[in-house]
Amino acid sequence: MAYDPLTGKYTPDDPFQSLLNRLGKRAKEAEKLEQIAKVATNPERLSAGDLRRATAEDREVATQARRDLQQANIELAKERNDGDGGDGGDGDDTGTAAADLLAQKEAARIAEEKRRAGQSAYDLLFNQFAQYGMGALVEPLKQFIQDGISMAEFTLRLRDTDAYKKRFAANAARIQKGLSALDEATYIELEDQYQNIMRNYGLPASYYTRGDMGRQEGFEKFIANDVSAPELEDRIATAQKRVLNANPEVSTALKQFYPDITNSDILAYTLDPEKGLESIKRKITAAEIGGAAIAQGLQTGVSRAEELAGYGVTKEQAQQGFQTVASVVPRAGVLADIYKTGPYGQTQAEQEVFGLAGAEEAAKQRRKLSELERASFSGSAGTAQGALGRDRALGGGQY
Repeated sequence: MAYDPLTGKYTPDDPFQSLLNRLGKRAKEAEKLEQIAKVATNPERLSAGDLRRATAEDREVATQARRDLQQANIELAKERNDGDGGDGGDGDDTGTAAADLLAQKEAARIAEEKRRAGQSAYDLLFNQFAQYGMGALVEPLKQFIQDGISMAEFTLRLRDTDAYKKRFAANAARIQKGLSALDEATYIELEDQYQNIMRNYGLPASYYTRGDMGRQEGFEKFIANDVSAPELEDRIATAQKRVLNANPEVSTALKQFYPDITNSDILAYTLDPEKGLESIKRKITAAEIGGAAIAQGLQTGVSRAEELAGYGVTKEQAQQGFQTVASVVPRAGVLADIYKTGPYGQTQAEQEVFGLAGAEEAAKQRRKLSELERASFSGSAGTAQGALGRDRALGGGQY
């Protein structure tokens, strides 16, 4: 677990954390070399205890430092003797000069080691980020990495770069909406889940193609609006199974009821997180009801379809109900004209079949027409053949 200054929470290690840990290890190695150099330039401080506690690598470096110091003393003494005719000089001066020379050599060596360590850390970090298509995020921080900054400072500097803000742009939108920012691992994992769902449903690659730095711009609106992977899948399934792959009457009704939704962009419409999923489902249910009516040669308006949807009528119930309505209305209309009674048309049949408001009055009207029909035909044959004389012809509000 690590403290994330962006979210203000302790978060699990993310894909960047292991990289940052490696970066920190590199920095510690550079500091270690620097400490060894300091001891090496002050050989009087390099005791036997120090050597025992040192690692094999440290002992090798320290031993070499002592040898370098001894060699430097010999060379300086020789130069001094050659310069003054062999007259011995001050040993302290010779030792001091040798130490200075060695310190300069060690400083140069340490600087080179640190540069190499920093370059190695940068190369490692760049390669790891490049696996996610985000190598460009690291490039602006190259000098800081080579200088061996800490993990915490690296994270802060990284998140303050324009490249990072562009790559994880949805986080800024989340914060504006009062949501917490996602850590990098969660952000990338969510993108992967979105992509897998779209692939599984056969959506065109244009919906999830990666751009610069691995950015999938189309996913930013989902992340910004806190759309979970299951919700995204529900949206896609709603569009595909209930409209695109349904009988054509559903698409026809959808276009009639909601002109702003066309068959070509129904998927884009359902994937728009600004549009509530439940509202989308209600509209599609209304279209399914309208499609059921169209399939029976009937017409129904958006208000009636939405009313039936509000009553809980499903696609299957609508198909059964409108089949009954279609079988009764033609004969009932003719009889209503013959006997000059109140009308009994599609509206009244829908009220009775689906149990809507006015169902009782519609049922009375149908029974009256049935009685008039029976009275017009004497004998059992007439009674048996009366088109409206059979209660089973209508659903009796069972839908």
